[in-house]
Amino acid sequence: MDPRPLVTAIVPNYNYGHVLGLCLRALKEQTYTPLEIICVDDRSTDDSVQVAESLGVRVISTPANTGGASVPRNIGAEHARGEILFFLDSDVALAPDAVAAAVAILRSDPKIGAVCGNFDPVPLIRDKLIKEYRNLFRHYWLGLSEGPISGFLPSAMIAVPAAVWAEVGPWNPDLTQSEGADVGERLADRYEVRLTSAVHGRHDDDATLGIALWKVFTRTRVQVPFFLQRRYAAGVVGSPEAGASLAAALTAATLPVPLLAGAVWPVVLPIMTLAAWLAIDRRMYRFVFGARGPVFGLYFVATHFLVNLTIAAGAATGIAQWLVSRSFRRMYRKAPA
Repeated sequence: MDPRPLVTAIVPNYNYGHVLGLCLRALKEQTYTPLEIICVDDRSTDDSVQVAESLGVRVISTPANTGGASVPRNIGAEHARGEILFFLDSDVALAPDAVAAAVAILRSDPKIGAVCGNFDPVPLIRDKLIKEYRNLFRHYWLGLSEGPISGFLPSAMIAVPAAVWAEVGPWNPDLTQSEGADVGERLADRYEVRLTSAVHGRHDDDATLGIALWKVFTRTRVQVPFFLQRRYAAGVVGSPEAGASLAAALTAATLPVPLLAGAVWPVVLPIMTLAAWLAIDRRMYRFVFGARGPVFGLYFVATHFLVNLTIAAGAATGIAQWLVSRSFRRMYRKAPA
């Protein structure tokens, strides 16, 4: 590897013109050089292409809209000249030293095949409470997982040597959600994957609760096949979020029991399951209340309950789809094109 290897930042984009400028400016302000920037636009209908070109960034367009980040990332990798590829979502603005930190970690040990970053605790644009919830939640849980990881790959900011990517790539074009589970498994088979907050940035997350819950449902559903047939299933099943989602589902299921039974005593059932749900993530709630105070803390807890219910629904739907749909199973067994 050269003393200062060329890094190619690959930014897939679709209709994120309102934040794409912040993302690309943050890349242009990185302390690390040399740095090549490629924006791969998935046939946006907003001003994304004009925003990128106004900043002097090379734009490559997909032949047609693909509905996900996998194909644009693959196209960017095909056109990249860099010795290191830095895949970056277009709604993330990196800290000035993020690329330098990723390069330093990759160069520190040849066994490290990828470096993933963490989100800052506050969103890129602070205009919605749901963004505050999503960023703080992800920051907390990714922070707990720092170090070597396996299984699901946080793919919003990930640096991979081009030589490693030639072995483990490409992104599966059939996966428009949770594509990090597929790539993460292939990477972890051969290399160490490192998660670190030394590589970080501010993320502009979903603007409405409905969009956020739909994404949680979809991503959980499409991750089920990996959990059912891959080696890291045990770790997922035993994770706190799996237990919290089950407890949330049990709480919702037992709420009607007192009314159906015509008695007061069965109310103890939902109270017990709710208490168990709160206990599972008690450290996270303590962190949130300490960082943001009681008002936001209560909002966070209520929103997280809805998210856990959505995870449970997505998991149940994914399991049912896996059992009855051959095409669903086939999609996750097929090697990337």
